[in-house]
Amino acid sequence: MARKSSSTGYPAAFAHPEDHRDHSRRARVEVEFDNQTVLGALFGEFDANLVLIENRLGVYIAARGNRAVIEGTEDDVARTRDVLHKMHERLLTRQELDAGVIESLIAMSNEPMLDGIVGSDTRDLPPIAIRTRKKTISPRSAMQADYMRQLVSRDMVFALGPAGTGKTYLAVAQAVSQLITGSVQRLILSRPAVEAGERLGFLPGDMKEKVDPYLRPIYDALYDCMPPEQVERRLASGEIEIAPIAFMRGRTLADSFIILDEAQNTTREQMKMFLTRFGQGSRMVICGDPKQIDIPGGATHSGLHDAVQRLDGVDGIGVTRFTVADVVRHPIVGRIVEAYEGEGA
Repeated sequence: MARKSSSTGYPAAFAHPEDHRDHSRRARVEVEFDNQTVLGALFGEFDANLVLIENRLGVYIAARGNRAVIEGTEDDVARTRDVLHKMHERLLTRQELDAGVIESLIAMSNEPMLDGIVGSDTRDLPPIAIRTRKKTISPRSAMQADYMRQLVSRDMVFALGPAGTGKTYLAVAQAVSQLITGSVQRLILSRPAVEAGERLGFLPGDMKEKVDPYLRPIYDALYDCMPPEQVERRLASGEIEIAPIAFMRGRTLADSFIILDEAQNTTREQMKMFLTRFGQGSRMVICGDPKQIDIPGGATHSGLHDAVQRLDGVDGIGVTRFTVADVVRHPIVGRIVEAYEGEGA
């Protein structure tokens, strides 16, 4: 698995860490992996995963057999070792591992465990995961880990932040997990269809066909967490209900997991109506990006903005605030969001 190297022994496209680092405390650690069947996926084709880590953390990794030798500064070596062990654990538990996941694991390694620079102890995966019919989902950032804990401990959670941070996806995954375990009897998934309800009348088809395009992100998350035939069966039986927020008026939603997506585009009146649908044995998650408000009047008229101000700190209600640093889609998405936020958009 050796890569093309320069005369110094370091990859040709990667300078020796001492060439661009001014740190006196350096370390060299050997990591051994017990399960060799996943090493191909762990290291990547032509060691692509190792090269990604080298370039991001400024270390050198030499892989031989089931061992990897890491060289660099103490902190960077500790971070690299932690990332490699977490990658290995993901593969052993049949979780996905791609460049986006590796980038996320690197981002979560900002506080490395130095224990093991001499010994071999390593930090375990975050002690939280969401298990669905199709996959086991682990947090990809520290804020996602906090959010996932709130999803199981709070009756109502507000998730605020930019696109790509996993707000809706993790909420749907948790809802699916609780449905298949019997913790709740129904999933109620909703969002404002458009900025103003009257526009629906200009779209072709019946009401379902009118609103389905606006609810497609929720469908995508459902199909990613549950086999398609189960999704269709549960939709037909009413166990899973997907509807625009206007359909919530007058109802009390008990024994349900309720998700409101794109909540920044609700009015204050819509938000109050939606929140008061909460019934016994239910959980509710409200997701939105406060910087992407499409309704007239902007933030001053947003039901999400108003609700967070009124309810932040209320017992039983949690608020998770994601930032651009928590974007877990392709790394370029985070850079795009950061560029737009930087210009005050």
